[in-house]
Amino acid sequence: MNRLEQEGTGQSLPHFHVPVLPRETIGDLHVQPGGRYVDCTLGSGGHALAILEASAPGGQLLGIDADPQAIAESRDRLSAYRKDILLVNDNFSNLKDICNRNNFHPVNGVLFDLGLSSRQLEAEDRGFSFQHESPLDMRFDPAQEHTAADIVNDYSEAELADLIYQHGEDPHSRQIAHQIVASRPMRTTLELARAVVRATGRGKEKTHPATRTFQALRIAVNQELRNLPLALQQAIDLLGFHGRLVVISYHSLEDRIVKNILRQESTGCICPPAALKCTCGHSARLTLVHRKAVKPSATEVLSNPRSRSARLRAAERI
Repeated sequence: MNRLEQEGTGQSLPHFHVPVLPRETIGDLHVQPGGRYVDCTLGSGGHALAILEASAPGGQLLGIDADPQAIAESRDRLSAYRKDILLVNDNFSNLKDICNRNNFHPVNGVLFDLGLSSRQLEAEDRGFSFQHESPLDMRFDPAQEHTAADIVNDYSEAELADLIYQHGEDPHSRQIAHQIVASRPMRTTLELARAVVRATGRGKEKTHPATRTFQALRIAVNQELRNLPLALQQAIDLLGFHGRLVVISYHSLEDRIVKNILRQESTGCICPPAALKCTCGHSARLTLVHRKAVKPSATEVLSNPRSRSARLRAAERI
């Protein structure tokens, strides 16, 4: 389950995004006074503010977000630290170039808090939520060319089924794709949600049946599964010795990418098991801070239901 699935729980989302696993994030980043940190998913600045407070005096933070509204909101929230921050409206897949352009390297820590913020979910013109009528948009960056409507209306039935299955892990992907094609043209979130319900039925699950379809479309529109591994490798390159990488994910597709990259980069030889001699030349660049993902406590889940699907993984540069 990712953050979007919280919509089907009956829980009301807070007006301001509450950062998930804040204490664990700051601890695993090993934030120190005077340190230099990158928040690759700035959002409304909750984690960034905690990093700046923990790194004072002298701490510096580079915040990145593809959503220009997030940059504007965070600039206001972090105004007390205006001399210590640099906020960039860009995709984190360009992480290394952003840091190089701003002479912001090496760094003591890099944070990724993946998924959606409550502000994005509640925005009635962004198309991330099926709780209200909205254009089928789903772009993190409004300047991007393609929207969810383009996919819904232009993909073939087979392409839609594959996308919903691969990015949404929905076992009803074929029925959903068939109903979407039969319901075209489709322009709004509620039209799409109703088509999914027609294909699958309301069911007895707590989450809305359209949740996985919306997740799949959002991932495809923003190329999230392509950009994440690119950004993680760049983050590792940017870390100074003993620098920390922390990633919070909200569904299995993201978490699998993070787990596999951290495992590979904390291993020496990555030759096939049947190889008689090492020929890869690979050496470990990281050591894992935790063997398993860190989950939010029952107390945090009770106070912030959005956190329940969060999984935190951390590693240190060696």
